Amino acid sequence: MAEQLRSSRAQSRDDGLDADVSTSLDTNGSKSVRAEPVEASLPADMRPSTSSGLTDRSDPGHYSTSSGSTDSGPAVHTLTGSARTALPANNPPILAMTPRGKPLTQARVREIAAGPGVTLICGRFEGFDERLFDARDIEEVSIGDYVLSGGEMGALVLLDACIRLLPGVMGASSSGDDESFEHGILEYPQYTRPQIWEGRIIPDILRSGDHAKIAAWRKQRAEEDTRLRRPDLWERHRDAPDQSPSGAQGKDKDKE
Repeated sequence: MAEQLRSSRAQSRDDGLDADVSTSLDTNGSKSVRAEPVEASLPADMRPSTSSGLTDRSDPGHYSTSSGSTDSGPAVHTLTGSARTALPANNPPILAMTPRGKPLTQARVREIAAGPGVTLICGRFEGFDERLFDARDIEEVSIGDYVLSGGEMGALVLLDACIRLLPGVMGASSSGDDESFEHGILEYPQYTRPQIWEGRIIPDILRSGDHAKIAAWRKQRAEEDTRLRRPDLWERHRDAPDQSPSGAQGKDKDKE
């Protein structure tokens, strides 16, 4: 099998496929070839020009819009000058999933969900060649203070957070307004049927039918849980208690 792999790679180079083509072996041992230009996911006016001599594959960098490298090594695209190429105003933003990025927040998720879409790029192991960020207008995003093998899981997290906010996904447009982080604090505790479970009963106030008291209880519990479980959120909430960091325009539950 190792000899077959080496033969496939050698044949790919002989055929002039180089780093823009992924080669593999199918189930019967024959070689299959699939073209995968690394610039394919970028807007047309941002793709590096190969006719002007700006493509350099001799450097073992990590410039790629896919999560894996090709048979002959990752491709690196160098640009003349130091100016960063900006996206046209109507193009979706490009986000790179990386642990050194700005932490993803519900506020940013709402901005993305309300925008024209997004292009996500994911690194693998060591991430991206730094020149990619020097040359392109790319937003670096992190989903938490930990490290994964690649950015794919982070991309799925971001997509799920955005998709649930799209019109019609959750039903009523206000369905996501009264949840954790929407108003800077954690959500209040949830209860469901049965009324008694393993000897534990749903709080009486939630079965009272008094909406004003229920709303006050939920607010109190949300603030208490945030103060005890997430003191960092609580400190920020105390600085601006009346602001919704996500921009959600939910109803005032105390007035229902």
